[in-house]
Parts: sequence; C-alpha cells; structure tokens
Amino acid sequence: MKPVRETYIAGVSITPFIGKGHPDFIWKGHTDFGTRENLDLEGYLGLAVNQLFDQGFDPGLVTRGYVGNFAGELFNQQGHLGALVSRVKPELSGVGIGRCEAACASGGVALVSAAEAICAGHDVVLVAGAECQTTVKARDGGEYLARAAHFKEERPIDDFTFPALFARRIKAYHEKYGLELSELGYFTMKAMENARKNPLAHMKANKWNLEAASTAGDHNPNFLGNEELRDYLRMSDCSQVTDGGAALLLCSEEGLKKLGVDKSRAVKLRSYHLSTNPLGRTADPTSMDTAAQAFTRTFSDGAVKLSEIGVAEVHDCFTIAELLMMEAMGLEKPGHGIEAVKSGKTTLEGELPVNTGGGLVGFGHPVGATGVKQAAEIYRQMKGQCGEYQLSEPPTLGVMANMGGDDRTCFTALFENQ
Repeated sequence: MKPVRETYIAGVSITPFIGKGHPDFIWKGHTDFGTRENLDLEGYLGLAVNQLFDQGFDPGLVTRGYVGNFAGELFNQQGHLGALVSRVKPELSGVGIGRCEAACASGGVALVSAAEAICAGHDVVLVAGAECQTTVKARDGGEYLARAAHFKEERPIDDFTFPALFARRIKAYHEKYGLELSELGYFTMKAMENARKNPLAHMKANKWNLEAASTAGDHNPNFLGNEELRDYLRMSDCSQVTDGGAALLLCSEEGLKKLGVDKSRAVKLRSYHLSTNPLGRTADPTSMDTAAQAFTRTFSDGAVKLSEIGVAEVHDCFTIAELLMMEAMGLEKPGHGIEAVKSGKTTLEGELPVNTGGGLVGFGHPVGATGVKQAAEIYRQMKGQCGEYQLSEPPTLGVMANMGGDDRTCFTALFENQ
C-alpha cells in the first residue's frame, strides 16, 4: 500500500537491548547481583518513550498511539499496555493508545496501525514496542513463545517449539538444496561482528568466531529434545532472549510542521504491506511465502527495484530465517541464499547491507520491540546516527521485514530518506 497522505518518521529511540551475556544484565553470576536490578517491562517502555520525547518533541501534539507487545501477561503479568504508556509519560494522559499483538510482528502491526491512523487524519502518532522476557527460565519462556505457533498442533514438536520449527526448515532446506549446516555460521558471524560495533546490542561483548559458530559442541550445543531435528540447530543459530524497547513518531506533513521538524530530518514511509497466512499451515518449509508476498507488494507499490535499495532490516530470529528472507526479497534465487552472506553482499561494505546493527541474532529480539527497532535502525542509518557501524553513504532507500510466527504474519515497509 502507498499511504494516501504523505507519512514520515520524525524521530526514533532505542533502549539498550540486554539479557544474559550482556555486561549490564544482572543475574546470579553478576558482580552487582543483589544490589542492582534489571528494568522491568514498564521500565523499558518508559525508557523508550521518554528518550524519544527528550529529543524535544512536544507530547501534547500526539493524538493516537500504538504499543507492540506479544506476551506481557505471560512474562510480566501485565496487559493493558496502552494505558501503561500514560503512566510512564503522564503528558500523554487522555490520548487514545492501544496495544497491537501479532507474535514477533507485533511492532510491525503497531506501525501499520499508526500509518493508517495518519491516513485517517491524525497528524502525530506514537509507536512504541517493548518486551521483557528474562523473567522466567528458558524452558518456561519457550512454553510462552509457543503461543505464536498453532499451540494445539505445533506445541508438541519440542519443549522449544520455535527453535524446532526453524530446525525443520533447516532440515528441509539441507535435504532439498544441499546446504551444509556449518555454512549457517556465516550468518551468525555477520550478526556478531556487526553487534560488536553497536553499543545498544545485546551481544556487543560477544567473542564468537567463525569456527565456533560453525560447529556444534559444549560451546555451541544442539539443545533440542526432538531427535529428528536436534542435529540441525545450534545455539549460535538462534536470536537471543532479550529485554528492551523502542519508539518513534509517525507524522503527516502537517504533523512535521507542528513538531517543528524540517523534512530533511525526516524519513518518508513510501509503501508498506501486511500479509498473513494460515497459522500452522506452512506449505513449504524451504521458502517464506508470506514474506515474499509482502516484499512483492511493497516494492510494487513503492515503484522501486531491489537493486535501488541501500539498506535492509529483516527478521533473522534464526540464521535460516535470514537466508530465506534473502530469497523472499529476490536478492538470491531459491537454493542460493547462502551466497548473499558468503559473498559479502550483505555486509556493511556490501551491495545491500542487511541487519547492520546485528539483527535479531546479534542486536537481540525483545519480541514486541523488534519491528519498531527495525524501522528506527533504517532511520538512524539514513540520518548518519549509527556510529561505528554507520554505512559509508547514508542510504536513500531502505526496506524492513518484521515476521510473526513461522512466517505466518509479515510486515514489510519501504522508507525513503529526505
């Protein structure tokens, strides 16, 4: 879809994404254990929203808001998150704010809702996303996250439902195209090398190398219980259990004027698409049909070719997901997705840099915040705000893909630098 009113991102914020392995994450092995605590869901939502308005934006101009969150009731015993926003930012009291849920695409659906609010006549709309997942043990978290699959049919595949579903994709792809499992380590290492340059990344202090990421062992276990799938997925193939938040302001042209933001400081939403397909009905595990539908419509409605895109943020919840995203967007032909990373095409210096801040594997994956962060990262690259991982030339066009479940929901958006 092409917005019927011109729609812009006026400003963004991203909190640090943290969890186990991050130097500031407090757990039993941390030197500050017992003297300092991690932020909770309310804390991350408040940090993201307040960092955004601390840039000089007037919260009194916001007339609608949307929050991306998947499982606040499960991880944090907290729902009703729209009303939580005005608790963390009292100046937003009285503004209509609602929560959007679409599994890992919750942030993307919040963006869709905001874009369509702009088209309906609102001028300044808040979009936020937050998730706090480190409150429970990993196995319990796996149980909660399995709600993003068809729980009745797909939950029994493994205690860790989603790792198993994507191990199934790896197995099918390996059998069809001959992908060597060790080759997925190239995706891990691109993510980790980018994350080392990103002070906000969960894995900013990682010490992974290609050999370690390409082989299984005590350092990188095959952790699934499903014997048929266990050998196909290693810890290094997975995104992190992460806490964090992100926020942005979406505006009409009139909204930019009200905020006092010149167009040169803004990024235009040129086109977008939201696609869903039947839950638990993945027809071909070697392709992402929902993502492909969304990319095709977004590029068509935005009247651009893939060769014109200068940066991409795609949903790499697992390494195989990034490979399949490369094929879904048309960067590589089916069966050749590995070539995108092995050739250097998707590095910071490549033809199409992908997940420049580390993606979900390196930056982290606080579920409801991820889609908002992806849009914010494209904005930051376009405005030269990415520091050590800043691209040499700020891109003119960027695309994002935020996926929910096993490619059952996908939001894609095309952004244009101003």
